[in-house]
Amino acid sequence: MGNPFDLTGRRALVTGGATGIGEGIALALAEAGADVALTYRSHAPEAVIADIEAKGRNAAAVKADFTGMDQAAAETVVSFAADALGGLDILVNNAGIIHREDSTDMPLDDWRRVLSVNLDSVWLLSQAAGKRMVAQGSGKIVIVSSVLGAQGGLRVPAYASSKHAVLGLTKALCNEWAGRGVNVNAIAPGYTATDNTQALRDDPDRSKALLDRIPAGRFADPSEIAGAAVFLASDAAAYCHGSCVTVDGGWLAR
Repeated sequence: MGNPFDLTGRRALVTGGATGIGEGIALALAEAGADVALTYRSHAPEAVIADIEAKGRNAAAVKADFTGMDQAAAETVVSFAADALGGLDILVNNAGIIHREDSTDMPLDDWRRVLSVNLDSVWLLSQAAGKRMVAQGSGKIVIVSSVLGAQGGLRVPAYASSKHAVLGLTKALCNEWAGRGVNVNAIAPGYTATDNTQALRDDPDRSKALLDRIPAGRFADPSEIAGAAVFLASDAAAYCHGSCVTVDGGWLAR
């Protein structure tokens, strides 16, 4: 029996793969043997592309803004990855945004913007990739949720709602596609050192409160989230359907 975590020959698309958790996942997939395409919006992808290619893998990047994405735009992104890599076996829906504001003051436009990126684009990209994967009888879709998919958080109502929603989507797609060779699962990262948590980490009082709550006593490095994505993208997770792997330093256990 070969290494069930080996991704040699697999083709992966990672959204938001130029920075943060997405970058960590893209590099880990490449390390495991996969060729990787990634999307980016504002962070230049050249360094990540170079790191992937240094591992002997093929790499490609496409600029994409997921705000207001429609089905045609989702198909364009998925087609780009499939064309660049010669097919598509893995989709990691990682791209996301956060907006912090008191719920009494939050404008509808900001609510809709967060839901558009964090939920609508995840659905549309999963649908576009899922069509291909169902047709070929195999594929892995990994959706990045959050510990706030199980909690409400503070001053992030749209973000928390979106992260709850993608867990429901994970289960819904699992029910339709598990019997057709496609695994759909999720990851729930805890507090990780990325741009999304920069404001929290820069606030001494808020940072201390968070660290006091995390049994591990620190924020995660993005690379520490990536192992769960490699697992769910691999044959080692062949019987995982509709699951959510939590990687949070013990946050939800406290």
